[in-house]
Amino acid sequence: MRVRSLTTAVLTAAGCVVLAVPALAVPPQQARPLATQHDPGHPDPGHQDPGSEPWVAAWTTAPQGVYPLGYAVGQPGPLGEVVPGVEQPLLEYAFPDEQAQDQTMRMVVHPGIGGDEWRVELSNRFGTQPVTFGRATAALQQSGATVVPGTEQQLTFDGSPSVTLQPGEEVRSDAVPMELSDADAQRSNVAVSLHVRGASGPMTWHAASFTTSYVTDPGAGDHTGDLTDEAFPHSTTSWFYLTGLEVQREDAGTVVALGDSITDGFFSTLNGNDRWPDVLQRRLLAEDDEEVVSVVNQGIAGNMVTWVGRLEGGCTPCDGPPAVDRLDEDVLGQPGLRAVVLLEGINDLGGGGATAAEVIAGMADIADRVHAAGIPIIGATLTPSGGAEDGLANYGTPETDAQRRAVNDFIRTSGVFDAVVDFAAATEDPADPSRLLPAYDTNTSVGGPGDHLHPNRAGFLAMGGAFDLAELRELVASAAPRAMAAG
Repeated sequence: MRVRSLTTAVLTAAGCVVLAVPALAVPPQQARPLATQHDPGHPDPGHQDPGSEPWVAAWTTAPQGVYPLGYAVGQPGPLGEVVPGVEQPLLEYAFPDEQAQDQTMRMVVHPGIGGDEWRVELSNRFGTQPVTFGRATAALQQSGATVVPGTEQQLTFDGSPSVTLQPGEEVRSDAVPMELSDADAQRSNVAVSLHVRGASGPMTWHAASFTTSYVTDPGAGDHTGDLTDEAFPHSTTSWFYLTGLEVQREDAGTVVALGDSITDGFFSTLNGNDRWPDVLQRRLLAEDDEEVVSVVNQGIAGNMVTWVGRLEGGCTPCDGPPAVDRLDEDVLGQPGLRAVVLLEGINDLGGGGATAAEVIAGMADIADRVHAAGIPIIGATLTPSGGAEDGLANYGTPETDAQRRAVNDFIRTSGVFDAVVDFAAATEDPADPSRLLPAYDTNTSVGGPGDHLHPNRAGFLAMGGAFDLAELRELVASAAPRAMAAG
């Protein structure tokens, strides 16, 4: 993978990076506007040099493969086969040939913290041909695909309004000014609009966003500057190409949650931002500490620690690269990294038939590499999956539960991790610790009963509440900062 981190922003003609404000946010008329754009030939006296402070991740997602390989939730569309024997809803009307064609995507994301200088990261990590973004913008979301007037900014890439990413390449935009406090960030969303010029080819994506984003019709052209939603008839609960939103500030550090579907947000509510990393973020901000911690989510549904792969009938390509492979790019490459939380392994055991020893070896490798970077790592115990049935039947066996308990014993007692957060204790049914507490075993994403594997919103509240915040802050303070310089 190649990464380009381009030079400091030159603000050009008005554009639209969309910063979204949901219904309960500050009313649009009260939203703090983005800084006024200026002539690139004349310095802006109120615009701080973006090279003077380190960058921190404010929101991330892990690119996992090419659409439609993955596990989407709440995706509108008819069922289609993604690999032999595996079906899921496809965005047939937005992407009839499974690629973008001269159209605009408005990707909505939720920053964990605020700041004054921002940039985005775009990825063509899994693409097989160059993809060109003719224009990209950002602004505060008002509702749906509409944005708050006066908040729009055009993104540039080394001073250019367009950028072409080769296969495997990722790029960071130039910095743009936007004043957003931590409290405002928690009430806001950022919608990044991307015009894909021509045909994209296979699209790098993150399947399960649990957030609604928007897409124009194929051939509709550039609508990145639109304030309203008429040109965006299609919705999606996935993210395409956008993988990071970063903010520049010296009083903050990044904590990465590395995980599988339980970190990704299955069965959190759609647009509720109530995954366990979101809960942890809110707890940390409520303390109003001078040192700010930004918790970002690098979970991928189906992800495994090891390369064991799926049992027969499963979709190994849908799981994304295993944690041992994606650690450098998705975790150690995050700006301002100060700590890692690892919650993986249940898919290796239940989905791949791995042994506890195989999972433990992978965890130890990850911990060693994180420590070698001067970063502490917290081990999270694996939550129960007893009783899982149908396509998850191997997760629900007594044999898998015995392997899970062996892994949890390692996490709790080996000393490999700098701290432990006991998600198992927080979610197990005391009457049968092989199973989730019944109150945590419903589907709060799309309704109905649970699957005995994924905790619901109440379970995520319990998991986010299981952290010792003082201990976490001590670990963050002990890290060797991996601040990423601008440019």
